[in-house]
Amino acid sequence: MAADTSDIVLEHVTKSYENGHRALTGLSLTVPRGSIMGFVGLNGAGKSTTIRLLAGLEHADDGNIVVLGHPALTRPPAVAARIGFVLDDPFYFEWLSGREYCIWTGMMYGVPGAECERRTAELLTLLDLPGDDRMLIGTYSTGMKKKISLAAALIHAPSLLILDEPLEAVDAVAARTIKDILSDLASRGTTVFITSHALDTVERFCTDVCIIHEGRVIVQSPMATLADAVRPLLGEQAGATLEENFVSLVAPTSTRKRLSYV
Repeated sequence: MAADTSDIVLEHVTKSYENGHRALTGLSLTVPRGSIMGFVGLNGAGKSTTIRLLAGLEHADDGNIVVLGHPALTRPPAVAARIGFVLDDPFYFEWLSGREYCIWTGMMYGVPGAECERRTAELLTLLDLPGDDRMLIGTYSTGMKKKISLAAALIHAPSLLILDEPLEAVDAVAARTIKDILSDLASRGTTVFITSHALDTVERFCTDVCIIHEGRVIVQSPMATLADAVRPLLGEQAGATLEENFVSLVAPTSTRKRLSYV
């Protein structure tokens, strides 16, 4: 896919760490503008490493990474300001309230004060988060912290959202609200790149899917045509659901075992 129709392009990206672990082994993918891309893989497959590279928090050893038309590590501030992130281990100012944190984040992105207040109030209401400054982020539950991370990622109305497990630890009502928000944004042209281990959710929610295994992409496809995309790889083992095909692709039958004592 041409770069000018994709908000994320990675070409032959490799990344190793000092302990010798090779997290990415020539990863290539494109994320179409306005899509909701589900980025799925086993633990340790390279998902969070990929997101940290997209965020500019780490350097790739080799390959090209282009985000919103600019190299990830040299993009100008005006381009960086069009991206919203929820990382796997977000940093919070735990002595701030959720309202204070959102307002601070919005103003860092250049959102005017009055508009920042308005957007913060709307986000806190939508995500069922406290607007009372007496309740600090340090007292939030894990799910509430995940929601305030998303609120901070949305405060500046980004063109691209890169979200690492945004639905993890949130309750069913909040998860539905988050999916509705993201679907609405995508319908207006925002690109959403999301990791999740909940494959049934990815299948129902995402427009596209990318399966990563051992640091490389093995399948990328629109969700509607995934069966056609995996058939050349799986043949008669191709299944009807994302979960069936994912398991067949990344976990050979010989590795699937039952307990010996039941």
